[in-house]
Amino acid sequence: MKPPKGLTRFSGVLLSAAVFLVAGYGLSPSSYSPSRTAETYDIIFAHARVIDGTGAPWFRADVGVRGDRIAAVGDLSNAQAIRRIDVREHVIAPGFIDLLGQSEMNLLIDNRGESKIRQGITTEFTGELYSAAPLRPSFASSFVSWFAIEQFKLKLDWTDLRGYFARLERQRIAMNIGTFVGDASVRAAVLGLGDVQPTPAQLVEMQRLVEDAMRDGAFGVSSSLGYPPARYAKTAELTALAAIAAKHGGIYATHMRSYGRNIFESLEEVFTISRDAHVPVEIWHLGLTNEQVWGHAREVLNAIERARAEGLDITADNYPYEAGQNSLDSELPDWAHAGGVDAMIARFHDPQQRARILKDWTEDDPPEVVARIAHNTMLASFANPKLNRYLGKRLDDVAREMGKPIGEALLDLIEQDHANSTQVIFVKNETDVRTIMSQPWVALGVDSGAQAVDGPFTGFGTHPRAFGAAARLVGPYVRDLKLFSLEEAVRKLTSLPARRVGLADRGILRPGMLADLVVFDPATVRDVATYTEPLRYAEGFEYVAVNGHLVLDAGKMTAERPGHVLRHQG
Repeated sequence: MKPPKGLTRFSGVLLSAAVFLVAGYGLSPSSYSPSRTAETYDIIFAHARVIDGTGAPWFRADVGVRGDRIAAVGDLSNAQAIRRIDVREHVIAPGFIDLLGQSEMNLLIDNRGESKIRQGITTEFTGELYSAAPLRPSFASSFVSWFAIEQFKLKLDWTDLRGYFARLERQRIAMNIGTFVGDASVRAAVLGLGDVQPTPAQLVEMQRLVEDAMRDGAFGVSSSLGYPPARYAKTAELTALAAIAAKHGGIYATHMRSYGRNIFESLEEVFTISRDAHVPVEIWHLGLTNEQVWGHAREVLNAIERARAEGLDITADNYPYEAGQNSLDSELPDWAHAGGVDAMIARFHDPQQRARILKDWTEDDPPEVVARIAHNTMLASFANPKLNRYLGKRLDDVAREMGKPIGEALLDLIEQDHANSTQVIFVKNETDVRTIMSQPWVALGVDSGAQAVDGPFTGFGTHPRAFGAAARLVGPYVRDLKLFSLEEAVRKLTSLPARRVGLADRGILRPGMLADLVVFDPATVRDVATYTEPLRYAEGFEYVAVNGHLVLDAGKMTAERPGHVLRHQG
């Protein structure tokens, strides 16, 4: 989410605006397309309530698809179609866009992307912390989980984004995917996994890797500063890499250093990078994750608004849940991670270092605070199937079951799963979440990879957002909470993220745009996945088309795999 680099970025904005205008922006519904008797469409979605993604009020029309494009919007009652689908005045909208999806490896294991498709998501962007490339054998095991490599025999047969994209295209995928290049991957390729700073020559090499990734099609550079090795990066390093992305018309996307007690200092770093690198910035999963800052969402938003008024192009995304998800070992102090997973686990077996880890983990918090943190931590997934008996349980309950203090249980779980475990941790306030999600410049970032209730990921837990985040926005947040209109919810899921990353031919329902489409019933659409039962598909979604092909047909997945690898054009 991000600011412009001189004329290059400004030209991109003008180009996007021109495409939207040519596609019919600002025209009355009746002028989109008259009834056509001489033309045949592949699909006509008839009697639809069209929400076009711009935020404009809905209107009633038919939508005709030919090939991979939207061919007509209007009265097509007399037109011919290979297939005519009466959508019974349900909503048809552009396919939803997830600005942070985490499916780069998932789609190589299961190409359906079903948990995303079944909530209307047709396009995902990924690349937080480690991106798919650059990939070096020396740190592959820290980036790609043992679970993926050993359990699924995932072959890592690429080193750069060009190779990864070729692998994805051979795989054939159901949804579109684009990526950022992660600062952690660039750091690891040049510096390894230690807490070190680059020399001037090494920084030039890191910039070269970002340049290569941008030429290969990355949409920008990203950082995930809450986790090592990305946390070791200083502001100057991030600015230097973000400037390369900006040179190519890309953006800087970031998981900030802190969303808790130091959130305002973290925002200032974001503003500095945006200002000095002349780069648009997307703040991933903007939220307040510490009780000490709960209730201060308005102050956080005001700080961003002031930066925007100054001319910095800052936007954000979030997911509509009060709990987050990350790796269980993320709870450990930064120094314990230096050198990668094997080095960290080796420290567990050194009595002095183990004692220091346990002390630093609590940050000298009193026992009641440690107990509350442990109770707010739910174990979400394991690579080691022997640990699955703990899925959905709270860390404090698991520690009692193991007969160990909380900290000792934590380290044992991390070691037994070789740092592949994930946790759902309840760290947000629902009022803050709703306040942030209501901002016009905040889009959706699911922040979880695509899964399915069957197939390779059977039994592998996750966060309910993986199955229901978009459904919650267009369902309960609109219908029950009335936080914003349905048209605004759709805009947050379509044209807002499309413009953020520079997709000129997706995100708006207009003739000439690519036919990523979703049909849903606004009266019944909802998320049904829960923290204890996260593997439950969203309800109310009937049809999903990706590049003109139905991947969800009358509520059932098809065998179509029409997804595109999206490459930024620079």
